[in-house]
Amino acid sequence: MKRVVTFGELMLRLAPNGYYRFFQNDQMQATFGGGEANVAVSLANYGLDSVYVTKLPAHAIGQAAVNSLRYFGVDTSKVVRGGDRVGIYYLEKGASQRGSVCIYDRAHSAIAEASLSDFNWKEIFEGADWFHFTGITPALGGNLPQICLEACKQAKAMGVKVSCDLNYRGKLWSRDKAREVMSELCKYVDVCISNEEDAKDVFGIEAENTDIYGGKLNHEGYKSVAKQLADKFGFEKVAITLRSSISASDNDWAGMLYDGENYCFSKSYHLHIVDRVGGGDSFGGGLIYALLKGKSTQGAIEFAVAASALKHSVEGDYNRVGVAEVEKLAGGDGSGRVQR
Repeated sequence: MKRVVTFGELMLRLAPNGYYRFFQNDQMQATFGGGEANVAVSLANYGLDSVYVTKLPAHAIGQAAVNSLRYFGVDTSKVVRGGDRVGIYYLEKGASQRGSVCIYDRAHSAIAEASLSDFNWKEIFEGADWFHFTGITPALGGNLPQICLEACKQAKAMGVKVSCDLNYRGKLWSRDKAREVMSELCKYVDVCISNEEDAKDVFGIEAENTDIYGGKLNHEGYKSVAKQLADKFGFEKVAITLRSSISASDNDWAGMLYDGENYCFSKSYHLHIVDRVGGGDSFGGGLIYALLKGKSTQGAIEFAVAASALKHSVEGDYNRVGVAEVEKLAGGDGSGRVQR
């Protein structure tokens, strides 16, 4: 069984019920999520040996976060316990022309104050085939840029494939700082995942003649972005998600995978969104699974995009779907008819 290690922050998510605004009533739903944790859950659901690494407090909330992963079969044995805080984010889900809102309360979380000595990467990567992280993790500051760098170096030394979702977050760091840190980390990355904005925000690489807000995406421009990224860092593969935002409730969704020779575009899905948080992470999880299973470039991008399309119909950060469901949609059955 293929073994995948992911590393990042697991947060408590607090959200009003349904599409209520913040404190429109006196109830909030409490769940957990985080970029790399979401990927770990997807991979566990697909039957892979999925290992999640983070640092969490040894109190009841920290344990609840760990338990949320154990429920799906994620290996949490490498989670470091310590620190005082679990990071929190508040989510107000958008609808129609009102966009979603995320407010973060994650300063001084356990992972943000982690030290280099907390993680023995040689031990963590024993028997691993793949390592995944996102640009969110080094953006948390403190020692995390160096911790991510040590992880990447050890992974490469042990022959472990490395993937990274650029995931630029302007609320966490500046474009200049992101470019400085990610330029070093990307030297060790084999598979880069980006979207319409990340390549521009982090590296100044932009698709021409594209309006992500008006729904106009130029395929030729994204071919250029993928090639520029691959040429700059030597990536084996570059995946780009293509989202056309018609409204907060309705998006068109597709993706492209470049393997150094071929530019493969997936079919496009029209999504009526239940919950879009974790959509990119479910794409990453689907892509990693497909590549580890030896799917073709076209097959891999079809699986990843279908997995992510399904996630947009699932409440919460975690994508609660299995391989058969994804394969069915990737194969062309998106009717949504009742299964009896």
